[in-house]
Amino acid sequence: MQMYKVFINERFIILSNEVKKTEISDTFLLKDVDFEWLIGKISSGKLDKAILYHDNSDELLPLLYKKLPLVEAAGGLVKNTKGDVLFIFRNGKWDLPKGKTEKGEDIEETAIREVVEETGVKGLMINHFLKNTYHIFKRNGEYRLKLTHWYAMQTTYAGELIPEEEEGIMQVTWKNEAETKEALQNSYENIKLLF
Repeated sequence: MQMYKVFINERFIILSNEVKKTEISDTFLLKDVDFEWLIGKISSGKLDKAILYHDNSDELLPLLYKKLPLVEAAGGLVKNTKGDVLFIFRNGKWDLPKGKTEKGEDIEETAIREVVEETGVKGLMINHFLKNTYHIFKRNGEYRLKLTHWYAMQTTYAGELIPEEEEGIMQVTWKNEAETKEALQNSYENIKLLF
């Protein structure tokens, strides 16, 4: 079974090629669904959850990409030599540094560039790919799908942390394990998935 979670704020849609009998009432055919209608129902709380079904697991993401304009981004779960995690504070929530891919840039380059720009942290090394997250947002009256590629990174950087204020970042800080757990209480669902 193939399954993806696509977040709309704190709620989510599930893309799946398999549906249990108990979930039939929450299931819609991915190829037929009207996203404006569905997002409206979920955002207003009239629909608790939605499963978008398609029988071919290889077609789930391509069909979704046809329905919503795709914005690709990349970011990092960065740890220092003490094992502390790098967080940014933006829009009243703790988040991880990430941003949109620029033309001619590969995904790993985007991830590193965005962490440097948003936090001032240098000397980054990618350890491995973590996972992709998906969320729907509205820009200029149109719903879009953001696909974010996340990487586990490390650095020996111990210099000044510089929040990118023009991106709305109010604070950049390293958090130990206990502080990380606390920060995740005021974070996004797709960020919690990375931990």
